[in-house]
Amino acid sequence: MNNRRFARTAGWLVLPCVVAAGLLAWYVTREPASPFEQQQATSFDPALVSRGEYVARVSDCVACHSLAGKQPFAGGLEMATPLGAIHATNITPDREHGIGTYSLADFDRAVRHGVAPGGRRLYPAMPYPSYVKLSDDDIQALYAFFMKGVQPANQPNIPSDIPWPLNLRWPIALWNGVFAPTATYAAKPGQDALWNRGAYIVQGPGHCGSCHTPRGLAFNEKALDESGAPFLAGALLDGWYAPSLRQDHNTGLGRWSEEQIVQFLKTGRNQHAVVYGSMTEAFNNSTQFMQDDDLAAIARYLKSLPGDPQRDGSPWQYQPVTARSDVPGAHTYATRCASCHGLDGKGQPDWMPPLAGATSALAKENASAINITLNGSQRVITAGLPDAYRMPAFREQLSDSEIADVLSYVRGTWGNHGGAVDAKAVGKLRGHTDPASSSPIILHMR
Repeated sequence: MNNRRFARTAGWLVLPCVVAAGLLAWYVTREPASPFEQQQATSFDPALVSRGEYVARVSDCVACHSLAGKQPFAGGLEMATPLGAIHATNITPDREHGIGTYSLADFDRAVRHGVAPGGRRLYPAMPYPSYVKLSDDDIQALYAFFMKGVQPANQPNIPSDIPWPLNLRWPIALWNGVFAPTATYAAKPGQDALWNRGAYIVQGPGHCGSCHTPRGLAFNEKALDESGAPFLAGALLDGWYAPSLRQDHNTGLGRWSEEQIVQFLKTGRNQHAVVYGSMTEAFNNSTQFMQDDDLAAIARYLKSLPGDPQRDGSPWQYQPVTARSDVPGAHTYATRCASCHGLDGKGQPDWMPPLAGATSALAKENASAINITLNGSQRVITAGLPDAYRMPAFREQLSDSEIADVLSYVRGTWGNHGGAVDAKAVGKLRGHTDPASSSPIILHMR
């Protein structure tokens, strides 16, 4: 009798478990619906291909999917993750290694939902939580460009270094269900067309939040639009601190006008800063190619995002100082840095950026200051011409303690209040970073 009761009870328990397992198996392998399900793109208008090329520029697809000296979009870039290294894939129309067999619906699911044909989940290093906001028209144009405007590359993809079982893809579907939105951008009726265009670019194809928004414990962006205070509030990523793009006086764009934002995105420099770190690649291959009205839209949207004085601290004000050689780091600054950045820290705008009031000297995070001092900066390529002024690498010239001292001096002088730098922090980044290449990735499209 007891055995029968046990068997009956066990049966009732097994049934919901089987149902739950079936539902889970369906959910993690399902392919999201696409509005292009029944649409077959067999011919591509040249204007549509050209439009797609522009969308690819705005989306900065080259940043992850190309390597210097290699065929554009053939993949191969190694990206570190907390679980191990992954490599960007070949997205040329090669039928064996690329996306040459993708239908428009396949392409849409991969770009906007991170799901490859067959239900295989893409790692969210692919910024599909942002790309999901792309319009149907932009997806069609992007597909046309990749199919007809890009040369096929017979380049095999490189497997990830993530060990089993961490390399299983099905849990990504659960991550998507919690953290990835599913809707395209919807214009805000209370805002004008310029603001909405800027919001669309920043949140969607520009995927600015991928670098500039802090991440949670599950490596999710803490906010995906202006409704969340952490959105674009600054984040540490890959040895760089991507600063706030909000109206923070010290660590954001609070002191920048809309015109200065446009100038920075169009020319790579303004009176406040020069592009460096990961932003150099974004400028070299993306922002300088954007249309002026799109840059103006980005600036309008970013200037609408309020700062957080409590997080940002008391506003920076310039404080002149008398040169002293007895302060640790002062002599190194005078002999190694002042010829470009000035003894007064004001630089030589718009060519040599000021260090007085620089975000890297005001932010609590010191990774950017350490990284660029150790490794220098990539070439800034404007209108096809390389910049003659490049931050040199000092990893061979200065010790960890010397770099820590000079950065502590910079971050505590002229009113800067970023805080001192410890030699151990320099040593840590020295071991995990490499000198910036003088030959950056420059994509020459058609």
